[in-house]
Amino acid sequence: LLATTDKGICALLFADSPAALESELAGRLPAAQRRTDQHGLGAMLQQVLAQLQEPARAAQLPLDLQGTAFQQRVWQALQRIPAGETRNYGQLAAELDSHPRAVASACARNPVGLLVPCHRVIAGNGALSGYRWGLQRKAALLLAEAGNSAVLADQADGMASLP
Repeated sequence: LLATTDKGICALLFADSPAALESELAGRLPAAQRRTDQHGLGAMLQQVLAQLQEPARAAQLPLDLQGTAFQQRVWQALQRIPAGETRNYGQLAAELDSHPRAVASACARNPVGLLVPCHRVIAGNGALSGYRWGLQRKAALLLAEAGNSAVLADQADGMASLP
């Protein structure tokens, strides 16, 4: 589900059903007027989908992210992680002079999956962990970005297709 304001993309959410998407959006933006605009958002959605093949495109899309100052700092740090690379929570915490749990919490509140690539953050031991939209999606995104590297393929355990 893609949601926008007049300033840019404010939500890019994943779920297994339209009802779950609508529920998450309503929870995130309870006071917002929500209306379906599949035609109007079609071009922007195509840009979002194209960034799966060219992650650098994500930097070109206008975002309207609402969060605390700390969350904004974490989300900016996530956007600096190059496609095909990962960082662990401890590395990001050290970069931001914070605690890994605080970084993980900010990642969990990321309203725009893919565009703020929280899927590129892994556990300190190198394992896939903590992704609000499911570890299968996280594994699939990392596999796609890494060009199906053998290391990630082993961790993904055959979950290379994006649901």
